[in-house]
Amino acid sequence: MSLSLSSPALDALRRQVRSIETADQTRREVLPFGVPQIDQRLPGGGLAHGALHEVAGGADDALHGASAAAFAAGILARAEGPVLWCRRYADLFAPSLAQVGLAPDRVIFADAGDEAGVLAAMEEGLRHPGLAGVVGEVAKLSMTASRRLQLAAEKSGQLAVAIRRWKRVADAADLGQPTAAMTRWRVSTLPSPLLPVPGVGPQRWFLELLRCRAGDAFDIELEACDAKGHLHLPAPLVDRSVGEIAGQGRAAA
Repeated sequence: MSLSLSSPALDALRRQVRSIETADQTRREVLPFGVPQIDQRLPGGGLAHGALHEVAGGADDALHGASAAAFAAGILARAEGPVLWCRRYADLFAPSLAQVGLAPDRVIFADAGDEAGVLAAMEEGLRHPGLAGVVGEVAKLSMTASRRLQLAAEKSGQLAVAIRRWKRVADAADLGQPTAAMTRWRVSTLPSPLLPVPGVGPQRWFLELLRCRAGDAFDIELEACDAKGHLHLPAPLVDRSVGEIAGQGRAAA
């Protein structure tokens, strides 16, 4: 028997699958962002441990991944233990990690010759529960590779973060391909606010949750991670409601 996409039976099946996913998500330990306008929209109230999460930079940042790296470092700065950072290019400016709360003595860098090596190092690192989390910088992330990372993260309970970096901006379209990641984020830099005195205002991000298993996509403007890895709402937005700040949620991919 075949069912049309609009049939009540198929709609009921979708609701049942979504409830199963939500129940699984709420049982996981989570790492809250500390920003209610984000945490209230994530299943379980935070970023799930024991799961793979994707992060990419927007526009030209899709190439160098600076904002994506800072976002990932801020997350892991708030977790306990050392961090394994797997990379193909040794171009990460380590002091920038310290600026968002991830001290250099907590980071173990694993330099691989190619993306297959990065993925292998990530999977190996995820087998060791003593780490706070594992980060890997990759362009391609197939469903098979992401499933292996997701399963490894589930077994150890660690945070796994895949930072997507491409050689050409056009290649960033690959971010739309399906993976087994629990969430998918994109971080774009915004102009700093003007100050009444000479100086540079706090860095701002436009943060998009493009996909969330058992949740809805949304976007929000924030001040970038501070020296302890915490995100903050820009001052004019603090007193606004969740709906006003985050806008209308989009259907998750």
